[in-house]
Amino acid sequence: MAVRGRQCSIADALAVIGEKWSLLALREILLGERRFDQIARNTGASRDILAARLRTLVAAGVLTRRQYEAHPPRYEYVPTEAGRALQPILLNLMDWGDRYVTDGPPPTVWRHSCGADLHPETVCAHCGEPVTEEGLSAVRLGPVR
Repeated sequence: MAVRGRQCSIADALAVIGEKWSLLALREILLGERRFDQIARNTGASRDILAARLRTLVAAGVLTRRQYEAHPPRYEYVPTEAGRALQPILLNLMDWGDRYVTDGPPPTVWRHSCGADLHPETVCAHCGEPVTEEGLSAVRLGPVR
């Protein structure tokens, strides 16, 4: 009998986006680069790996592929609602990398519309309070595998 582990939405999400080239492709697309050649150039991914990751993201409904030229047929990648919903996650991952992994100043700084450098923070949608480890408790709603 194979051990499957805890049923978890994190594991389900990682099955779609949990690979380096998928996340870097999403970074580029959310930055406005929509065409394959530019995504490949900016990520450094090989063309075959990038094509496979983009196919996975399209199949999962994170991106849509839209034709922008007929002869020869060329396509661009556009984030869906699910893809746009990943932006805060990527911003938090970048902030974590800036603080705990990257030596020196961050390579990219995002500015909020208020003019301040962005430092993302997760807050409770109900009360607006910051989410902290001490303020969380897990409540199991689904069956245990």
